[in-house]
Amino acid sequence: MQVIKLGGSLSKSQSLSDCLKKIADNATETTVIVPGGGDFADQVRLAQQQWQFNDVIAHEMAILAMQQMALVFKGLQPQFILSHTLAEIKQNLPHATPIIWSPTIAELNQAGVCASWEITSDSLAAWLATQLAANKLTLVKAAPVATCNLAQLSQQGIIDSAFAGFVAHATFSIHILNQERFYEQSEFNREIV
Repeated sequence: MQVIKLGGSLSKSQSLSDCLKKIADNATETTVIVPGGGDFADQVRLAQQQWQFNDVIAHEMAILAMQQMALVFKGLQPQFILSHTLAEIKQNLPHATPIIWSPTIAELNQAGVCASWEITSDSLAAWLATQLAANKLTLVKAAPVATCNLAQLSQQGIIDSAFAGFVAHATFSIHILNQERFYEQSEFNREIV
């Protein structure tokens, strides 16, 4: 079973549709898709700058941004299954249809996920992969990915600064790919070791 996080910035081009189609066309492995927040999360950042509300409120709004993107994904691939909780995902795994995770604030709060901009959908995808005992986590990015070094990727703003901590004891393989590499190749092999 694999978890694939599709970065929110993919929604600025045809790449999002291409990546979702790639998943639909290659559904040989059980797949759970994690949406980035995209423009919806960008609006949360702007609103926080303007109104100066705390990170707890911003975190909850950013989760809502992920939920909105999950609905966009569902709109583009109506056959995919939308699931909100770990229990729903596990219940839907036997269907062998790609699952879109629309995370709930309550479940993440109960799990102790901190409310911070250091934790984005990258780290949430790693958290989910751990909870599901996935064998592979893939992050698909709009930005070029020229290194496998997590510290460098974090410094470049390609992954969030908390990601390395979330995968420190990962039992799954980790792949961080540019969108073109993801949907143009049949094997996704940029692995972080």
